Amino acid sequence: MLTAYEPSSEIEKAFRERMLFLLNNYPNCFERSLLHAHFTASAWLVNRELTHCLLTHHAKLNRWLQLGGHADGDSELRRVCLKEVTEESGLKDICLADGEIFDLDIHFIPERKGIPGHDHYDVRFLVYGNMDETIQINHESNSMKWVKLEEAKTYFLENDSISRMISKTEKLRN
Repeated sequence: MLTAYEPSSEIEKAFRERMLFLLNNYPNCFERSLLHAHFTASAWLVNRELTHCLLTHHAKLNRWLQLGGHADGDSELRRVCLKEVTEESGLKDICLADGEIFDLDIHFIPERKGIPGHDHYDVRFLVYGNMDETIQINHESNSMKWVKLEEAKTYFLENDSISRMISKTEKLRN
């Protein structure tokens, strides 16, 4: 899946190369026990019209983000992505847009509660959700809401990663 993915930018190309290195050199790369870096999966959750995205205000990181989380040993990142959406939002009327990778990102997670700072190698998938379905947030979120893409841009002026996914979504819509 990673080798077939065509990065949209030089930064994504660099992320893919680092991810392939981790994948090929660390058999436990899907486990949190690999302390310096491990794979995570995220959902860029949008409505079918591609006008809104679902964002969560992450309790630990205290910022707005897409839904997602740790692989916890599961190398099938599509499954991890969908599981995380349901766990974090309660949404069940969801589906992968096409099952292909939508975006790649590597981001640093600061030290917390004795767990050293480390990198999340985040594989992201485009997921469709139903804006009429009731959201049921869990303990990982302070808040969760559907946001117009135009408004979401203002949330992420200094976050190239999420701005990149917003731009990709706008290109799909046009």
